[in-house]
Amino acid sequence: KDIEFIRSYYYNKLEYTRFSSSVGKHVGFTEYGVRNAEYWNNNPSILSNMKAQKEVYCLNHVQNDYRAAL
Repeated sequence: KDIEFIRSYYYNKLEYTRFSSSVGKHVGFTEYGVRNAEYWNNNPSILSNMKAQKEVYCLNHVQNDYRAAL
């Protein structure tokens, strides 16, 4: 439960949108990012896909990363 999946979107080294599994939705940081976040959050297939990425990627790889850190 202490694992968080974050996907950030950048343009010219400026983060404009971020998805965080702890928040459960996209958050926009620029005008363009806010519009994208609003569109993506209102699309159930995109939102459910992003929420599933925590289980697909993080939970399947956490043991490998944990062993490598030790």
